[in-house]
Amino acid sequence: MIFHMSLRSNPLLWKTNLAVWRAWRSWKLNLHSSTVCASSGPGPLDRSEALSSVSSEKPPHTPVMLKEVLHYLDIQVVLDMTFGGGGHTKAMLNMVPEVTVLALDRDPTAISLAEQLAKEHSGRVKSLLGRFSELETLLSNMNIKPGSVDAVLLDAGCSSMQMDQAERGFSLSKDGPLDMRMDGERYPDMPCAADVVNTLDQQALASILTAYGEERHARKIASAIVVARRINPITRTQQLANVVAGSFPPAVIYARKDRLHRPAHVATKTFQALRIFVNDELNELHAGLRAARAALKPGGRLCVLTFHSLEDRLVKRFLQDDDLSNLDQYHFSPRKQSTVKEKKDGGSVYWVQLQRKVITPEKDDVIENPRGRSAKLRVAVRR
Repeated sequence: MIFHMSLRSNPLLWKTNLAVWRAWRSWKLNLHSSTVCASSGPGPLDRSEALSSVSSEKPPHTPVMLKEVLHYLDIQVVLDMTFGGGGHTKAMLNMVPEVTVLALDRDPTAISLAEQLAKEHSGRVKSLLGRFSELETLLSNMNIKPGSVDAVLLDAGCSSMQMDQAERGFSLSKDGPLDMRMDGERYPDMPCAADVVNTLDQQALASILTAYGEERHARKIASAIVVARRINPITRTQQLANVVAGSFPPAVIYARKDRLHRPAHVATKTFQALRIFVNDELNELHAGLRAARAALKPGGRLCVLTFHSLEDRLVKRFLQDDDLSNLDQYHFSPRKQSTVKEKKDGGSVYWVQLQRKVITPEKDDVIENPRGRSAKLRVAVRR
């Protein structure tokens, strides 16, 4: 399987988290030809229905920190590495009439939207269906040479469009099949979140929740999942949310607070951890950063938006030239010595950071777009 192969070749899982690796190996040997998510609730989301739902009056995705991104991007030929609902791309097209946008996304639904936008702006939008790790090949197939792109925007994480579609299984507030695959049905054999929670042993589940969700109660939640699945397979998002909530006293289910001091469900970190694990997001992010570095011309600008600490730490270390070829510490701390010889001024060999401190949304922006409250923007120029 594609996902299994990425795990086998990836030190992030098998080198530091043997419990996860062993569980996946056992799972691969014993899994039946059909996966759990294949029979969990409604079938795959019809793309025409998805396009209809995201084409309603309400915009499918509010671009995060839009004015900051446009301020720092020197726009001519731009690579939008996470097209999503197209918010950033549309703003760039409207702001600079001569801009050409290369629109990448691993989600076929997003690429369908990009293709629609390309029809509206003939020759100015070129869609690329694929993951960050596939970008260099995709650019090569379009005869776009390394070092020829003026600016890159990388918007990590899950899009609002994916979160708002219950059928995709990303949201704990909307009941749907426990899927969470960003690629949709592109890889039918790729395990979904339901496969993870119903197949991995308790130790492996706890390791995933700790590593990717930074969940303090990982063991308690993993135990509750194992007990619940003995009665019935966990195949729905609300079902998993209830299982997690059931492992806590009722008084603390919404005791956690988000950055706006609003109540947050105790299963939020569990859903984050499963999503990151299913989509191999940290390794894909690292691959995307490397691809962006190769694509940018000297003087080209890189803007990276992240939404949780694991992503931001990785980006920060990458811009400092740290060796991240083996992501063998989930939290990237303490900092390892860079294997790249640093410049005498202490800066990066590859990057000049335009802002030493991370850029965060303004209060008014957070009120207008609460989902962007945890966003962090890092901006650098390619040497």
